[in-house]
Amino acid sequence: MPIFDFVCSDCGHGFELFVRGSKVPACPECESTALEKQLSMPRVHSEGSKARSLASAKKRDARLGNERMHTRLEYETSHDD
Repeated sequence: MPIFDFVCSDCGHGFELFVRGSKVPACPECESTALEKQLSMPRVHSEGSKARSLASAKKRDARLGNERMHTRLEYETSHDD
């Protein structure tokens, strides 16, 4: 199943699309068929990449949790009157 990455030459929209047979793809934004096929890299999954992704997600979630807690405390202190 070939999935290709494209960039529209007319509007600059980037997207990926499943192309079957001799079907001519069109941009989903402007319907132009003036498309440039981009180099598509396969995704590689390993234990190392999985561990890095998990560590990154935990850091992001902790940061967002701290920001939400700070925002909630600011709201509560300014609306206690």
